[in-house]
Amino acid sequence: MRRPSVIAHRGASGYEYENSRAAFRRAVTLDADGVELDVHATRDGAIVVHHDGEIPGFGPIGQLSRAEARQVRIRNGEPLPLLSEVLDLVGDREVYVELKSLPEAHDEELLAVLDRGPFPARYSVHSFDHRIVRRLGACRPAARRGILLSAYLDDPVAAMRGVGATTLWQEWHQVDRDLVSRVHDAGFSIIAWTVNEIGDLERMARLGVDGLCGNYPDRIRVALATRGEEVSRT
Repeated sequence: MRRPSVIAHRGASGYEYENSRAAFRRAVTLDADGVELDVHATRDGAIVVHHDGEIPGFGPIGQLSRAEARQVRIRNGEPLPLLSEVLDLVGDREVYVELKSLPEAHDEELLAVLDRGPFPARYSVHSFDHRIVRRLGACRPAARRGILLSAYLDDPVAAMRGVGATTLWQEWHQVDRDLVSRVHDAGFSIIAWTVNEIGDLERMARLGVDGLCGNYPDRIRVALATRGEEVSRT
């Protein structure tokens, strides 16, 4: 069994401010296999990395221009990062892009940013809004896609197939052996989020998930090493 991927949630957000350059640099330093991040589009199509849809003092991201977004300083004093900047920063790590919101008019710009990154084959998109996932698949059938779930669906595999997703991002409390088996039997993968405690990480690894997404990528490696898993990045 291949070991689970080590995925830094919003970068190494347990150590640095989430979705910041510092958090992504720390994730690289801690040798995460990949990073997860959140994006929104400005009104003129700039794809920026931020969790919330609104920035205090500036308003909704979707109402800002690219130039206005570039004036934003996040809580640690850094500029609001563009997705393109983060792709350059993390190098050949996997990048899992959560689409918090994306007007259809900006679908092509998002895909273009991913295409222009240094390692486009290592990027994928996922969302709680499965309509966005379906839409991007229609634009780009080869795009790697996933769906996010925070509750246990009766038939998550059907939900994945319905939008062309191949990865299930499941809130970790809802992950059990039956769910993992059903996803794997369909030929799909499952990532547990957001898992931060060693015991919980070990339990998820025992269940056979394909990825562990947490705020402390070094803890994930400790949990895998405790189980005798090979932990160096491949």
